[in-house]
Amino acid sequence: MSSTNVSGTVSSTGQASSTATGTGSKSEQAYAQLKDRILGGELVPGYRLVLSSIAIEMGFSVVPVREAIRRLEAEGLVHFVRNVGATVAGIDPDLYLHTMQTLSIIEGAATALAAPSISAEELAKARELNNQMREVLGNFDPVRFTALNTEFHALLYARCPNPHILDLVHRGWNRLGRMRSSVFRYVPDRAHASVQEHDHLLDLIETHAAAADVEHAARAHRTNTLNAFLAQSHQPPSPI
Repeated sequence: MSSTNVSGTVSSTGQASSTATGTGSKSEQAYAQLKDRILGGELVPGYRLVLSSIAIEMGFSVVPVREAIRRLEAEGLVHFVRNVGATVAGIDPDLYLHTMQTLSIIEGAATALAAPSISAEELAKARELNNQMREVLGNFDPVRFTALNTEFHALLYARCPNPHILDLVHRGWNRLGRMRSSVFRYVPDRAHASVQEHDHLLDLIETHAAAADVEHAARAHRTNTLNAFLAQSHQPPSPI
C-alpha cells in the first residue's frame, strides 16, 4: 500500500493502485494511481505532490506525471500553491455549500417521488446497507461509510419518475464525488446521526407516509450533514 511521508511527498511499496491496470499510456497510469490515492483518502488535503519523487516511485519520467497532475487539477482534486507547488485539494466550502443546498431540494423531491415505487426488496437492501454503515461506526472508515451511503441514497431516489430531476440529482452527486472522497472524514461524528436519520426515512417510506413528510425528512437529512460541515468550518448554518 502507498503512504505519504512526513514531508508531504508520496512514497510507495511500488504496488499498483486498485484503479491502475498497468495498461494505457504512462500518463494514464500515473493519473489513475494518483486519483485512486486521493479519492481513497491515502493522500490527504494539503500534501505536496512532488513531481520528481512520484516519477521515481512509478518508474516514469517527469512528463507523464506532470500531465496526470494537470488532469487532476482540472478535476479539482489538485491545486497549485505559490512557492509550494502541487498539493492535494480539500473541500471548497462555497462549492460544497451550494451543491448540498441544491441537493437538499432536488434529492428530497426525487426521493419523495420515488417512494411509492420502491419495492420491498429494495427497502430491505437499503436497510442492509444502513446496517453495514452502522457496523462501520465502531472502527470508523470514512471512505467505506461514504461508499455505502452513496449506494443507499441512490437506491432511494433511483425510481424517481421525473428524468429531469433525476439528472440534476446525479449531477449533484457527481460534483460531490469530484470534490472529495468523504465529507465524513471532516465530520466523523455526523455519521452516527446520519444512520439514525436513514432509519427514520426508511420507516416513512415503508409505512407509505405522505410525500411531503418523506421529502422533508430527506431534505433535513442532507441539510444536517451540510450544517455539520459548516460548523466544523466555523461558518454560519444553511438557512434551508
